[in-house]
Amino acid sequence: MAKTTTKQVKELSSSKNNTLFDRFENWADLNNKKLFFGFLALSLLFSVLLFNARISEAHDDALYLEGGWRYVNEFPTYFYTQNAPLYVMFLGLMTKVFGFKLFLFKIMNVIFNFFSVYFFFKAFNKRIPFFVLVPVMIFVSCNHLIQYFASMTFTEAFYLFLQSLFFYFFFKLYDALQKDANGMKHLKQFLLVGLFAFLIATCKSAAIVAVPVFILFFLLEKQWKNAGIALGSYLVFKIPYEIIVKLIWSAPNQFAGQTKILLLKDPYDKAGGNDDFAGFIGRFMDNCNLYLSKRFFQLLGLRDENSTEVYGLLAFIVVAVTLLALYKVFKDQNKPLVFFGLFTGAQLLLSFVILQARWDQPRIVLICMPIMLILIYSLFYNTVKKSSMGQSIYLVVIVLLCGSTLLSSFKRASINLPIVKKNFAGNIFYGYTPDWQNFLKCSRWCADSLPVNTLVASRKAPMSFVYGNGKKFFPIYSVIKKDSLTQQSNPDSALAYFNENHVTHIMIGSLRINPLQNTGDVINTVHNIVQPIMVKYPEKLKLIHTEGLSEPTYIYEITK
Repeated sequence: MAKTTTKQVKELSSSKNNTLFDRFENWADLNNKKLFFGFLALSLLFSVLLFNARISEAHDDALYLEGGWRYVNEFPTYFYTQNAPLYVMFLGLMTKVFGFKLFLFKIMNVIFNFFSVYFFFKAFNKRIPFFVLVPVMIFVSCNHLIQYFASMTFTEAFYLFLQSLFFYFFFKLYDALQKDANGMKHLKQFLLVGLFAFLIATCKSAAIVAVPVFILFFLLEKQWKNAGIALGSYLVFKIPYEIIVKLIWSAPNQFAGQTKILLLKDPYDKAGGNDDFAGFIGRFMDNCNLYLSKRFFQLLGLRDENSTEVYGLLAFIVVAVTLLALYKVFKDQNKPLVFFGLFTGAQLLLSFVILQARWDQPRIVLICMPIMLILIYSLFYNTVKKSSMGQSIYLVVIVLLCGSTLLSSFKRASINLPIVKKNFAGNIFYGYTPDWQNFLKCSRWCADSLPVNTLVASRKAPMSFVYGNGKKFFPIYSVIKKDSLTQQSNPDSALAYFNENHVTHIMIGSLRINPLQNTGDVINTVHNIVQPIMVKYPEKLKLIHTEGLSEPTYIYEITK
């Protein structure tokens, strides 16, 4: 029998390892830097193609802008309490240094988004298979909604940047502890993780789960001392921050103000009272369906963006697969992914329980998608890696998902580019539907035509503030002084309320309930306040300006 030569053994060994996955891993390893710079270039490209020069109709971005302005102009009597204050504080700092410059604020978010891609790649590079990392990086770099938030003054770009740094420094700490489990020798690494745990929790309230999960990580390892160091590394930043907030602003903890709203059945109607235990269970189920059967697949480009249907079975499958993936990394002792999976899962769980389902915004699940995708792709990858047919199926699925992400972004870019060109050419209202154009033009008119000391009530006061060049508007989010029988305002009480708050004018818009078409149905909050006043005291309201012929906005002066 002929002997097998050393060369033949090497060739045999090489052929056994020459699978699709192996070839891709070898190629990606050799082209690591090219991939890294390629993802950064893609991120910048789509940030340009999908740049949005306007303010969102969702109005939260305008709320943050107004809050930043108020930090500067009402210091120290104003403190932002609607939700986590860190990003609004940053906008306040930018306003103080550079003035209120919307374009600059948007560019800063593009920069945050760029570096979130940078540090996300740095964190996971060579920590997970490239066949998992690459499709997740395509999502992180190219997803149209991530890029939408990159040029909007929402918190998402800022948060994703901080979260990527949180992941990056946790890996650094984990590596150090693998060499020496004595946490006292790695205080710098602990403090960096503690710092970013503090920052992400101060940027998004749901991210507070990072702290107990950080401590739990060491408790599960029975590293009691390190668990104490983990807690201390967070408190060393949290305690001084709370002291400073109390001393300068005399403000409550960020969670105190939000809790009152989150407990309500209807955040816009206190009369409905607080939710009970069954109500919170209902929220959780509703949010699971909304975010995991609708938003999750919309973000992947697999469902139409305007689809409203939810499917409980689909949400159940996503939950089951994600939990199975988390169990698999736990079983495989992939401890960093266990930590990130627990953090992401806890963040989703808290968000689904505390948020009213009516808010239904894709950004709630968007910030959790990268880790969810890593877990799901890893499960798929490890399940099929020993089968050549399975590897081919994996490749097809990944190509389809990445293609869907890219196609959605290019489609959005083709719609966006003509709009942003008009915006930069000076037409700042182009791209809005007529109802919004009239509303925002009317806000500008108030700033240009009304005396400085006037105060106009507005259903979207922060947006009126931005397009009114910094003029303060009085916010109306729900029907005030509501009569239980008519569900409208009591006219005498409403007039007294406006008088107490020094409101001199009321703006009544025709903002569509269905933003996609003019059905005649409008957001009638302000209408239900004004109509009873008009009936009982028609002389109290004087029409002084109308903006637009179709879907108009009106300005009424409250007369003495």
